[in-house]
Amino acid sequence: MTEQGTETFKWYVVRAVTGQEKKVKAQLEVELERAGLKPQVPQILIPTEKIYQVKNGKKTSKEKAYLPGYILINADIGGEVGHIITSINGVVGFLGGKENPTALRPSEVNRILGNVDEITEQGETMLEPYIVGESVKVIDGPFSGFSGVIEEVSEDKKKLKVMVKIFGRRTPLELNFVQVEKES
Repeated sequence: MTEQGTETFKWYVVRAVTGQEKKVKAQLEVELERAGLKPQVPQILIPTEKIYQVKNGKKTSKEKAYLPGYILINADIGGEVGHIITSINGVVGFLGGKENPTALRPSEVNRILGNVDEITEQGETMLEPYIVGESVKVIDGPFSGFSGVIEEVSEDKKKLKVMVKIFGRRTPLELNFVQVEKES
């Protein structure tokens, strides 16, 4: 069964040992290159999402597997390609089995890739946006515990200018969204 046209590239899910997805992807790319079959596998993706954390006043981000243990491969798995993929150390096999791997439907691929893109685009978008004049409490950094009023919101930079009273004087602070919380 072929889909419309002569589209030979389909998306397949390769199951890998959890935590070894990057290693498996790198090894796959090397083996396919060595065998001269890279054109038959135009894309190998590990669905990831960015996680943001604030530690000791510094904001850090790291990538985390969105679907741990799974690698998406856009490939024509005829001939040697399927065998090379399953022979890589750390590969458990194709979803659907080695003999008859199940190709993902375009709607499933779009949903998975869409989810990943959506998560990356969201980054740190707020569920409830901050509004000028709103009271917030600083929860991170040297001014942790102080309360203030939002003077300016920079949505694109994910920063706020907050006016805080320190020793009886109004002092402006520039803070990241993740360094404050709304006061109830």
